[in-house]
Amino acid sequence: MRSAVLRRGFSYVPECYKVQPSHRAESDSKLGDVPLINLDGMSDDPARRSIIIQEIANACRCYGFFQVINHGISQETLDGALSAAAGFFKLPNSAKAKFMSSDVHEPVRYGTSVRDGVDKVQFWRVFLKHYAHPIKDWIGLWPDNPYDYREKMGEYVVAVQELSVKIVGVITESLGLGPAYLSDKLDDGMQVMAVNCYPQCPQPELALGLPPHSDYSCLTVVLQDMPGLQILDSRDKSWKAVPMIPGALQVNVGDQLEVLSNGRYKSVVHKVTVNSEKTRISIAGLHSLGMDVKMDAALEMVDEDHPNGYRESSFRDFLNFIAKNDLGEGKNFLNTLKIR
Repeated sequence: MRSAVLRRGFSYVPECYKVQPSHRAESDSKLGDVPLINLDGMSDDPARRSIIIQEIANACRCYGFFQVINHGISQETLDGALSAAAGFFKLPNSAKAKFMSSDVHEPVRYGTSVRDGVDKVQFWRVFLKHYAHPIKDWIGLWPDNPYDYREKMGEYVVAVQELSVKIVGVITESLGLGPAYLSDKLDDGMQVMAVNCYPQCPQPELALGLPPHSDYSCLTVVLQDMPGLQILDSRDKSWKAVPMIPGALQVNVGDQLEVLSNGRYKSVVHKVTVNSEKTRISIAGLHSLGMDVKMDAALEMVDEDHPNGYRESSFRDFLNFIAKNDLGEGKNFLNTLKIR
């Protein structure tokens, strides 16, 4: 497995990790020009909720991305999840190897690039992905080493699932669909946790943790221990580095919400940079409809001025796509859904 390269302390980036120049990190990308939304009062203050709805609507329309504070998840829970993640990646290789797989359909798997050893360009990360909702169905398959992984990650998983349903409710309300439009489908839907480790890189200007892509989800909520995320501003096609704000969570609009809104809200294109100073840990929770539940444009979003611009699709359709395509070559599942 090529992930062994990441453990050998190379003083250079091997050829298989060098990304094409157009995908590399922009060292001069603007910092801080992304929405920060205070969720305090979202659930119990109607006046405050109205303000939050407008702020999130603007963020979804202009960026497909925002950060949130006062989101209701304690710092202890956030720190516990990051600690559990870091502890897993510090385990001996023998302890992690039993989860190793290049099959994207596996509910729990450890690896590096999306299709390890198959994709032409590999990415400077190792990851653990596991299904998480409902937690009682999946927690028994998660690592039991470190000893507190299931407890600490489980506490975060439950909290971030609840938060994501609330945020999606605000988003659908902002579209005029009402706050409960997707609630039942998300309650019965998928929650995939992508637990990522981006080791120090000797030549960070040549490699990426992940290439430019959008997420096939309704919403992705990201917890990170240091900066490394860059988003594409669709208005001027510039890359913006997302600042590190203590206690904040990053929220990505996913492909499913772009389809639901018939393009009014955009799924954010983003990439992950690496650095030469410190290993970065992030935990991305991807929240979507059920494995075989199709998402299509809401009828309320389609009219003579806004004809349906998307084909319906499911999470399984997405997994089948990435099993056969190299994301490092710029292939994008969302593009296959657009009706031209």
